[in-house]
Amino acid sequence: MDKRVLLIGASKSFMVNAIAKGLEKDGFEIVHCEFTKAALTAVEDKPQLYVLYLGDIDTSNPEKNGIEPLKYLDEAIDRERFFLYEVGNTDELNYASKFLSNIKVTETFLRPLDVQQLSDQLMSAVQSNEISEDQKKKILVVDDDGTMLRMIKTWLSVKYRVYMASSGKIALNFLQSNEVDLVLLDYMMPQMDGPQVLQEIRKSDSLKALPVMFLTSKSDKESVVSVAALRPEKYLLKTMPKAKLIKSIDEFFFGPEKQ
Repeated sequence: MDKRVLLIGASKSFMVNAIAKGLEKDGFEIVHCEFTKAALTAVEDKPQLYVLYLGDIDTSNPEKNGIEPLKYLDEAIDRERFFLYEVGNTDELNYASKFLSNIKVTETFLRPLDVQQLSDQLMSAVQSNEISEDQKKKILVVDDDGTMLRMIKTWLSVKYRVYMASSGKIALNFLQSNEVDLVLLDYMMPQMDGPQVLQEIRKSDSLKALPVMFLTSKSDKESVVSVAALRPEKYLLKTMPKAKLIKSIDEFFFGPEKQ
């Protein structure tokens, strides 16, 4: 991945220009695009990194409320597989989420923006994608909630090769013929719950050493203690902030000194 960024926002905006200057200082090439569907579709040779500045949205003005370009981005990201970073205040981000699904957004940044923080995140994406897909650590996410599956995949795909399974049975069948480096396992699932899946993994000669982390909404002590004997690597909660969840997985693979 090259260091080009599609910066989406009003060309006369002070903040858009400040973002551009900050990223250029760190070696990024900026491709500017007005926040309209026509402008987005007209961009040729699009970068893989998109930064969307929401500060100029006027929700009371039909011509400037951003609905068309937001809907376009929501559809285009599935076809073109770019990484999308949003910048806005809480109201702007909430408004955008009505038309652009949160699970498709790689990262959000609250205004006032620390441009260096944005630059660091973009650089991380560039460096991670210099690693070939075959060299990336492989993670299987198991959850019966399709929205959760897609969200976790979006979050982790910047650095990892992510597979999804919507049930315990599908996960076990997948693991019989595919090697992964980590399983993120939901606790509560129909037919076969997370502890039952982990029991089957531990009984298998070929899988028993496979690292497994629970990723669940069950935080009661009884649930945690009941699976301790199955030796999960960690017990992570779905309510964890995104940054903390990703850090936990990064530290598992690379250690805290790499963060």
